[in-house]
Amino acid sequence: MDIGETMMFKSQGEDVPAKDILSQVFVALQEKGYDPINQLVGYLMSGDPVYITSHNQARAIIRKMERYELLEELVRAYLEK
Repeated sequence: MDIGETMMFKSQGEDVPAKDILSQVFVALQEKGYDPINQLVGYLMSGDPVYITSHNQARAIIRKMERYELLEELVRAYLEK
């Protein structure tokens, strides 16, 4: 392996559907009194995990999936309606 090459690694953890991830994070943000939509958009746009509370492991949960994968699922779900 050449350390100069860029590689993409997939986590070996469980595959959690985007809907489940977003739902769990949404609830955790609500429980802490945040506006879940604004916080999720901030995270998806910036990639900065501070937009997501650590309450109920929400920050760890949302990082189980790449941001672009979450966005793909959101666009797909929106267009299927």
